[in-house]
Amino acid sequence: MRLKDKVALVTGSSRGVGRAVALGFAREGAKVVINYSSNEAAANEVVDAAKAMGTEAIAVKADVAKKAEVEALVGSTIEHFGRIDILVNNAGFTRPAMLLKMTEEQWDAVVDIHMKGTFLCSQAAARHMKEQNSGKIINVTSVAGLVGTVGQVNYSAAKGGIISMTKSIARELARYNICANVISLGIVATDMTEKIRTDEKLKEIYMNRILLKRFAEPQDIAPAFIFLASGDSNYITGQLLCVDGGYGMI
Repeated sequence: MRLKDKVALVTGSSRGVGRAVALGFAREGAKVVINYSSNEAAANEVVDAAKAMGTEAIAVKADVAKKAEVEALVGSTIEHFGRIDILVNNAGFTRPAMLLKMTEEQWDAVVDIHMKGTFLCSQAAARHMKEQNSGKIINVTSVAGLVGTVGQVNYSAAKGGIISMTKSIARELARYNICANVISLGIVATDMTEKIRTDEKLKEIYMNRILLKRFAEPQDIAPAFIFLASGDSNYITGQLLCVDGGYGMI
């Protein structure tokens, strides 16, 4: 077990990618904190699944775009487990609209949850990681942050910003033995990508861009997170790892 007795906080982990990552960590022996913003039942299901693997898990409700709730989230992690070794900034959603029709509210909502949420959670967790002189921060970006996406100026901007933010975090925290890296995902089979995967026209467009000619399942991407969270990556920081079936090459 590569993460035995490590404590991992995964934001937005009641479903989709976050769920798969949290359960992947649990399978490797980590104690996991399942963060959710609305669906308590789904979060508790993930907690039960993690406990069934023989590890400890708790669910904590928090909106990662709000500083007070982030502080409480990290505080609950420390209170329950005594430390935090791994942070995965995964929480997010989309509010698509074309540039000329996008509202300020749509812009703010997406940039806040993705970019501000990543900043707030990294800041709060890093304070404790600094005291431990160890830690792993894994941020989540998207191919949209690398090449852009029509109808998602807000999402693409936030995801692009996460890449440079991660590099700055890595430079600042290396002195405390904290590694910060970012994983870029393509089209993963989750609720957020349902329209792309079910609309035949959109499906054809995106499938033509993916070299491996299939959408990813959540379990396809969990191993990359486990690697960056484990001791196998102790000499890797400030790096972008693309787990996208080759989409980002196009």
